[in-house]
Amino acid sequence: MLTLWLSIVSCQEKRYHAEIARVNLDTVPKHLKTVYEWQQDKNEYFFDPNTSPLRPKEKKRFDGLEFFTPTDEYQVKALFREVLKKDTIPLKTTTGSVTNEIVYGNLYFELNDLNHVLPVYREVDASDDYVFLPFTDVTNGDLTYGGGRYIDLTYPLKDSVLIDFNKAYNPYCAYNPKYSCPLVPSANHLDISVLAGEKSFDLFKK
Repeated sequence: MLTLWLSIVSCQEKRYHAEIARVNLDTVPKHLKTVYEWQQDKNEYFFDPNTSPLRPKEKKRFDGLEFFTPTDEYQVKALFREVLKKDTIPLKTTTGSVTNEIVYGNLYFELNDLNHVLPVYREVDASDDYVFLPFTDVTNGDLTYGGGRYIDLTYPLKDSVLIDFNKAYNPYCAYNPKYSCPLVPSANHLDISVLAGEKSFDLFKK
């Protein structure tokens, strides 16, 4: 009987951890479909014990990441201007180390009826196509992770760039202190509430 009971419990746990709340992608606006797909893919990555950055104690209680409801309000067109003189700046990380980044250029855009500028970065001697766009906003430490969030962009950037804040995500250090994440530079602060993208990870707080 004990073996049978353990088998039942084990199956229940597997089903619990395998279930992900899914949105019917046929019912969402076409321009937001990739956002919902991104959310589902990220949850699957976190549920998979082989890829999840969560610590064992959080894995046991994890039932999905939280996101703001996607909206086209936070899909903004930005004007990109590459800087002529590319300065290298050292970015401190959450573990005290330093990563050297090149200031690649600036993104100019309007959001919440205000004009904004966000610098974007490339790692020194980068051979990939990753453009680093970190930012902080006034929701940090409350609705969103206190250290700010990141958005991935692809090198090279064109003159017109779509910034999809619905895909703003937490760095791994928001889930596990063993990870080393670049701190967001003060130049990348938005003095508004960005109610889009990934919310704070409450399990890590508790």
